[in-house]
Amino acid sequence: MASNVALVPAAAPDEALAHFERRLRVETDCWDTHYALTAQEQDFVLLDVRSPDLYEEGHIPKAINLPHGKIIARKMRDYPDDTLFVVYCAGPHCNGANKAAVRLAKLGYKVKELIGGIEGWKDEGFDLITGIT
Repeated sequence: MASNVALVPAAAPDEALAHFERRLRVETDCWDTHYALTAQEQDFVLLDVRSPDLYEEGHIPKAINLPHGKIIARKMRDYPDDTLFVVYCAGPHCNGANKAAVRLAKLGYKVKELIGGIEGWKDEGFDLITGIT
């Protein structure tokens, strides 16, 4: 008898490859983001899409606070069309980053979600900063 893992057959390798490549096009992780912020030229805009109060309590260095509900064309017009945004919220239990990604994509911007959000960032042991930056 098959285990619960093998009960549903695994995808064919080409199907799995396509799936995981698609995920990497819309997600990034805390380690890659931390490295990009500390050791590389920052070629993306990091958006903390939580409330201003939560942002002030602690946010990822170099993040800009823009709550997902305030992502509108008028506020985004200063960014070039080819800007890549990386969005994060509280973490896996929050869909604010998803809402922000939808809004940005509808406005024609490239966007990736920081998987794990702020909780993932803290779980990796990376520092937060407080206050408004």
